[in-house]
Amino acid sequence: MKKILLLSILFISTSLFAQNVDYKTLDKYISQTQQDWNIPGLSVGIVKDGKIVFEKGYGKMNVNENRKPDEHTIYAIASNTKAFTAAIIAQLVEEGKVNWDDKVQDYLPYFEVYDPAISKMVTIEDLLSHNVGLGTFSGDGIWYKSELTTEEIVKRIKFVPQAFEFRDGYGYSNLMFITAGALIEKVTGKSFKENVTERFLKPLEMDNTVVSIKDFDSNTNVATPHAMNTNNENYVIPWVGWDNVQSTGGIISSVHDMSKWMIFNMNHGVTSTNDTLFNTNSRNRMWNINNSFGTNQVKRNSTGMHYSGYGLGWFIGDYHGHYRVRHGGGYDGMISTVQMLPDENLGVVVLTNGVKAPTNAIAYYIFDRFLNRDQNDWSKEMLDSYDEWKASDTRIADRKAKQVKGTQPILKKEDIVGTYHADIYGNFEVIEKNGKLKLLWEHTPLLNSTLEHFNYDAYEIKWDEPQAWFSFGTVKFESDAYGKVTGISFDIPNDDFFFYEMNAKKVR
Repeated sequence: MKKILLLSILFISTSLFAQNVDYKTLDKYISQTQQDWNIPGLSVGIVKDGKIVFEKGYGKMNVNENRKPDEHTIYAIASNTKAFTAAIIAQLVEEGKVNWDDKVQDYLPYFEVYDPAISKMVTIEDLLSHNVGLGTFSGDGIWYKSELTTEEIVKRIKFVPQAFEFRDGYGYSNLMFITAGALIEKVTGKSFKENVTERFLKPLEMDNTVVSIKDFDSNTNVATPHAMNTNNENYVIPWVGWDNVQSTGGIISSVHDMSKWMIFNMNHGVTSTNDTLFNTNSRNRMWNINNSFGTNQVKRNSTGMHYSGYGLGWFIGDYHGHYRVRHGGGYDGMISTVQMLPDENLGVVVLTNGVKAPTNAIAYYIFDRFLNRDQNDWSKEMLDSYDEWKASDTRIADRKAKQVKGTQPILKKEDIVGTYHADIYGNFEVIEKNGKLKLLWEHTPLLNSTLEHFNYDAYEIKWDEPQAWFSFGTVKFESDAYGKVTGISFDIPNDDFFFYEMNAKKVR
């Protein structure tokens, strides 16, 4: 009897817990945050106790139009796709088709990393926990905007440099999740798109969610991606297809559909119709820390974090003592976050169509409202911090200030023209067209560019297409002691793609 009474009190308090939230104030705060951050548009979804309790869009779908996003507007969720990939693997384990500790090479013999011995040891679970020994984002230049097939991308992983010992560090690796997608396709005989659609999107009735920009069809409720120039002005950039890397970041969804995904996950694999899509063993496998991070135990960070790490497709940690499961996503011109406090049965999804995005600020503000915490102005705190960080990033300004104007190139154009090769990437062609040098990327035509003399034998890269993650950059032509051109080296300051990994040798 006491147990029943206790459960009743708990249910009532939990209900009041959600009802006490002032949604009008919350709505006003999110709206002001969208304006303060100067992000074109965003949509927010909140789930509590198995139900969607708030969903709304703010701002514009396109800065050049007046259409407002709503809860069904679709955005790229990018790396939030990784949780779906891990869940598919979990199902394959339950079906007896694979085991977590199976060696990847048993399914993909062409898979190799920096060391042949290590290559034989990498397991399926290793792919999903960022512990193979590669650096964060290292090798992303292989797949980004690339026309290579998934298999061709995986075959180039062996040229990505080792960052730390195998299973002895954390390096966020998109390449490993691309490999996981190739493994899924090998085992099932179906594409990643077919697998995720059949296994999760349809059962969860995520009806507006697609896995390719080719699937927009007649749906016009699609947010437009935006980049930001040095004057903090947003401008439209085109959607880019990620069809060859769908398993690391290909899903495009709405906050309404992603709210269903959060409810399903906090119900530990059981759908609203009581279908079990994965069991509790799989739930625990994905939501336990497989790769732990260092946490400051002397001075807590702003989220009061006590522990943190990566599970399988999810970041694991706590928010002021409350167990937290989360992930973020970054696509060209779109940033997103999915964050849950499972013990409170509370989840938040924020999808945006800009690169200066208040995703965490909104999520934390919502958490605080439901947890009855102090009224932190997360938007102001994080915006001030972002602006300070941005102002402190003088890499491009420093390079431009060091430019030696009035110099002439030592190497002749006819000697520069030719083919350059990098094992990790492939070929670059330097040609002369209408009196100008052009740099052509074999597998990535969206990175083709014009080269304008910068100083000495360095040329500034003028991209033919707008780029979301980088702008200024140079390429320097290297030569030997006798003036023979030997290669090119890239210097493109940014935090996401390490072009220096693709420095190339002249082959003809």
